Amino acid sequence: MNDSSSLLDQPITLRCGVILPNRIVLAPLTNTQSNTDGTLHDDEFRWLTRRAGSFGLVSTCAAYVSEEGHAWVGQLGISNDIHIPGLTRLANAITLAGSIPIIQLHHGGKKADQAPQKISTVDSDGVVGASNTDIERIISEFAAAAKRAQKAGFAGVEIHGANGYIFTQFLAPADNPRNDEYGGSIENRARFLLETVKAVRSATSSDFMVNVRISPVDIWDQRGLIIEDSIELVKWLAEDGVDIIHLSLRESGGTAPFEESEIPVVRAIRDAVSSEVFVASAGGIWMREEAEKTAAMGADLIVLGRAAIIHPDWPTSSLSTDFSPITPPWDPDYMIKQAVGPKFLKYLNRFPGLVIGGTPARK
Repeated sequence: MNDSSSLLDQPITLRCGVILPNRIVLAPLTNTQSNTDGTLHDDEFRWLTRRAGSFGLVSTCAAYVSEEGHAWVGQLGISNDIHIPGLTRLANAITLAGSIPIIQLHHGGKKADQAPQKISTVDSDGVVGASNTDIERIISEFAAAAKRAQKAGFAGVEIHGANGYIFTQFLAPADNPRNDEYGGSIENRARFLLETVKAVRSATSSDFMVNVRISPVDIWDQRGLIIEDSIELVKWLAEDGVDIIHLSLRESGGTAPFEESEIPVVRAIRDAVSSEVFVASAGGIWMREEAEKTAAMGADLIVLGRAAIIHPDWPTSSLSTDFSPITPPWDPDYMIKQAVGPKFLKYLNRFPGLVIGGTPARK
């Protein structure tokens, strides 16, 4: 514990009873460092444990719940018991360091390029691709993955319902032309995610954290995700026992870019659910002032992605009066010293302007 009087540095107790030592979260960052069979690689272990003891809540990257949902090379897996030993090692190390470990559960849907069969709302011919049997099976796979996570020693899971993956493909009207109980109204489009949340909650103990990440509004293009629908969604998620609703945003305190509302998205979501459910917000936070501003807008938890890559001890180092974030482009040698492994570095090289010597910044 440091001497800061900020609420961000104080413990917070979730409705499931888990106590986070502070309110600063390591984002579930894709790092492509897992072994080919989805088991934990030492580089991924080092990446996450280097940030443990600093961030109150430490999340793994998106881990596939089935081979069918496997979305990229080097993705972490939790689809099979062979994954449990490595995950146990990781969860124990994060816990021992003083942070709370969770694992993000993921299915790529139509983005599952590594899978033997793509499952989405529709196939390439516009015909419904996921049958009710498929949906029931995927729900059971999420529940089984959550049970493995608890067995491995994680304090909870985050169901990935954001960023264009399977649940977003059902939630977004532009991607979901179904006319059955999983399409049409927001109640129907949300059904798949809500049924999955209930299955995960039922498969785990009452003191096990169940979080959900959502894309509450359209950010990069217009798929029909609007704040009014997301408000209804988070109310249902809260009723179903979710502990944290994690908002995926370009700017943590931003408004909906394609909508007329001037109310920050995080405030709209915070006001929609009871105080026992916490709201986490990610997006473009580098400085303490930005984090505090997002908290003032309604975020109970602050989620860091890029800043956490280059500043593994950001929750403490950012308290210094002379703290100055190292913004991109980053020196590869310095990144390696921050436990960014070779495969992760290669992945980050793809992003324009992020790494010196990588893809050039767009002009």
